[in-house]
Amino acid sequence: MPIISTRNLFKQFGTGDVAVEVLRGVNLTIDSGEFVAVMGPSGSGKSTLMSIIGGIEPPTSGQVILDGVDIANLNDDERTLLRRRKIGFVFQAFNLIPTLSAVENVALPLELDGVDWKIARKQAMEALERVELLHRADHIPAKLSGGEQQRVAVARAIAIKPAILLADEPTGNLDSRQSGRVTNLLRDLATDSKQTIVMVTHDANVARSAFRLLMFRDGNIERDIRQDEFAANAHAFNVGSGLIPKTPMPSDGDSAILSEGNR
Repeated sequence: MPIISTRNLFKQFGTGDVAVEVLRGVNLTIDSGEFVAVMGPSGSGKSTLMSIIGGIEPPTSGQVILDGVDIANLNDDERTLLRRRKIGFVFQAFNLIPTLSAVENVALPLELDGVDWKIARKQAMEALERVELLHRADHIPAKLSGGEQQRVAVARAIAIKPAILLADEPTGNLDSRQSGRVTNLLRDLATDSKQTIVMVTHDANVARSAFRLLMFRDGNIERDIRQDEFAANAHAFNVGSGLIPKTPMPSDGDSAILSEGNR
C-alpha cells in the first residue's frame, strides 16, 4: 500500500468569475521510503499539492490517503494529531524560535505533543546528532550559520520520527556546499531510515539527488520520471544522475508551503 495516494484531486480558489483552478485531477502514489522531487513553473500547483498532502489545505474534491487513512474523514483535532505524529515539515525560512537554543527548538514539537522534557531532549539530541550539530545544541539561531539553521530545522522535523517529510525549498537560502549537505541528508533519511521525502525545489542540481521527479504544469503532473526510466533513456537526460530533462525548466516562484493557520 502506498504511503501517499491522491485520487482525482482538484483544488479551486475563489468562486465564479474569479475562480482559479490550481489542481486539475491529480492522481499520484508515493511508496514508503521514496525521495521525490517536485519541479515546475510558478503557479503550476506544486505548493498547493504539498499543503493538501500535509493536511493544511483541504481539496475542493478528490481524496488524499496517508498511510491508509483518508484524511477527509478526520476532524480538525484528528488532522492536527496526524500532522504532529506522522508528518515533518521543513520550510525554506527555517522558522526557528530565536530565543530558544537548537535543542529547545528541536524538542518543542515533542513537548507540544505531551512528551516529558527529559525524553524530548534525548530525542532532540539524537536528531541533532543525525544532522551533525550535536556540538551546537546550546546555541540560539542567531549564533548559527544559515546552513546550520536549516539542519536544525531538519532535525526538528525528524525528531518526531515522522513517516513523511515534506520539504519546501529546503536549500533555497543556502550556498552550494550547504545545499549539498542538506540534500544528502534528505537522501540518507530515505535510504537509511526509510522515511518518505517529498521536496519542492526549483534547483535542478538539488532535484538530481531524488529517486524520482514529478514535473508539474498547469495543475497536474506533466511527467513522472522514475529510476528505471533514467537507466533506459539515459541519452535523453542531462549528466549526473540523469534526472533533469535537457529542456530547461522555467523558474519557480510558488515555493511557499502554507504554514499551519496561515495563507
